[in-house]
Amino acid sequence: MNFSLLFVHSTWVSVALAVALPSGIAIFFPNAASAATPPKPQNSSSPVQVPDYLNPNPNPLQFPTKPEEVRIQRNVPISLAQALELAKRNNRDLQVAILELERSRSSLRESQAALFPTLAINSSLINSGNGFTSNSSQASTSFNGSAQLNYGLYTSGNRQAAIRAAEEQLRVDELNVESTSLEVDLNVTTEYYDLQQADEEVRINRSAVENAQASLRDTQAREQAGVGTRFDVLQAQVNLANAQQLLTNAISNQQIARRRLATRLSLAQSVNITAADPVQLAGLWQPTLEETILRAFQNRPELQQQLAQRNIGEQRRRQALSQLGPQISLAANYNLLDRYDDGVSITDGYSVGLEGNVTLFDGGAARASAAQSRANIAIAESEFGSQRDLIRFDVEQYYSQLQSNLNNVQSSTVALNQAREALNLARLRFQAGVGTQTEVISAENDLTRAEGNRIAAILDYNRALANLQRSVTSRASR
Repeated sequence: MNFSLLFVHSTWVSVALAVALPSGIAIFFPNAASAATPPKPQNSSSPVQVPDYLNPNPNPLQFPTKPEEVRIQRNVPISLAQALELAKRNNRDLQVAILELERSRSSLRESQAALFPTLAINSSLINSGNGFTSNSSQASTSFNGSAQLNYGLYTSGNRQAAIRAAEEQLRVDELNVESTSLEVDLNVTTEYYDLQQADEEVRINRSAVENAQASLRDTQAREQAGVGTRFDVLQAQVNLANAQQLLTNAISNQQIARRRLATRLSLAQSVNITAADPVQLAGLWQPTLEETILRAFQNRPELQQQLAQRNIGEQRRRQALSQLGPQISLAANYNLLDRYDDGVSITDGYSVGLEGNVTLFDGGAARASAAQSRANIAIAESEFGSQRDLIRFDVEQYYSQLQSNLNNVQSSTVALNQAREALNLARLRFQAGVGTQTEVISAENDLTRAEGNRIAAILDYNRALANLQRSVTSRASR
């Protein structure tokens, strides 16, 4: 059903058009401060200094075609702070999240455009006659112009719901930038610890090879002196071969860890990195388990995202139902007509009126769309509960790992000192002729294992601490 109220006036003189909105009708202009400014992942004033040659080519479509373009030319030691700074600048996932945020911001501006009237101007210049072979009449030239102004006075809540849905989507993408940034920081931190562990495994296995080589020299010297046996030499040779194999595997793992972190940081094609920070405890966690869980519930952006998704569903439901309500708009038109050389002055006119329509029957489309939105609301509420439970489990898991790894650091430090003392005693006993080569080899293996256990305990503690910090901390609270 359509209805309209139209006022028309035509005159032979120019008319100035003025439109006044009815009382009680107001135009709400968007508040620029209502949308929260997203966190900027790149901080130009950061005190962390990063060499420029580590940054990738600014062209994202770069496609190397020559071997020298991808050949590693240098290994650069970097700290964890530098790695995190590089990730903020160059990580592709974070860049995509920022672009999605910019897209949502533009979508919000598109929705807010409905708060303003639309104005269009049309004009034409026409020359007409009876034909090229006829002289019965003279050709004439005319100019026609018009201006139209339209504004939706009442949309049954459709316009407000669309704007609020766009604002909630912007909030979702702001939180997504925050969540992605935190996830990138966690991944970089974890992979940096992986690289540290790979470096330490190379060092430990290289030390094991050196110890095995020293034992082999001792057994060969004893065999030549007639106080050793061929069996001892063979044992030492097998132990050396095993240690060399472990070193080879450790070097391979080190290269993989370097390239994995370099890929995460989107480094330049021709550089590789090594860990510059020493292996040590990253810090201590003071809050209790219960305090940690509450902090996680308060700060995790994932929970806020689910609430925003629920709000989007509610606004979409209102938009759908608004299609069944009345739609009233203001329409104004101004026309101008001038036929040249006809002895008549310019003709113009204007019209101002209200137009309205109500959809009496749409086949149930609007209510079906509203039902879909209600289902999306229920899904968001269910996802909120699942995310809350998962956050609690993450906190409890990493908190338990943190405590156990701290105990492992203490016990592995004691075991390392004992393994060193045992190896010294085994060598002294062997050199004095009261011990065996088997004891020395066993003591060397125990020392290698103890060193590896201590490094693993420290880095496992650091990983658990990084995960716990990620579980309870948002960028806004740092």
